[in-house]
Amino acid sequence: MILELADIRIQPGQQDAFEAAIQRGLAEVISQAKGFSGYKINKGIESPERYVLMIFWETLENHTVDFRESPAFLQWRAVVGPFFASPPVVEHFNLQAKSV
Repeated sequence: MILELADIRIQPGQQDAFEAAIQRGLAEVISQAKGFSGYKINKGIESPERYVLMIFWETLENHTVDFRESPAFLQWRAVVGPFFASPPVVEHFNLQAKSV
């Protein structure tokens, strides 16, 4: 399993609209992608315009090739992109340990 971690900073005062948009984008676009295994969204306490989006993929290529090179990526960015204050920082991680 691969974890995609996206550090997202949105424009001030747009939290409610962004939260609705990201939920819609995840439900309507990303959840349909090949290799999608789930997600988590965390909102900053000290920085309320900061979100950490974690998406779980079966393989790295499911995100970097199957999703990012598909029309669905453009759909996703059309839904959430207008809220970005700057481009998200995205990195990928391998699962090393897990507690039950």
